[in-house]
Amino acid sequence: MGGKTVAKKKKKKDKRTTNKPCRFCADKLTIDYKNDALLRRFVTDRGKISPRRITGTCARHQRQLAMAIKRARAIALLPFVKIYFR
Repeated sequence: MGGKTVAKKKKKKDKRTTNKPCRFCADKLTIDYKNDALLRRFVTDRGKISPRRITGTCARHQRQLAMAIKRARAIALLPFVKIYFR
């Protein structure tokens, strides 16, 4: 009647990722807001800035990349939204 139920905690699997080097650190590339061909690779099809875990950039270059994308959007080199939504 009064049997205790013991809640089992599920252990989360550790995701082991191989740390690939940042593209900008490895190739000594500079991030420039005027280089729209480079910046377009780091923007999704909906116009969002891709996160670090997808692009593989380091934290320093991800911040520089975000600022460059925002500057390029402000002066109309990159669109804010690529697809028109209704």
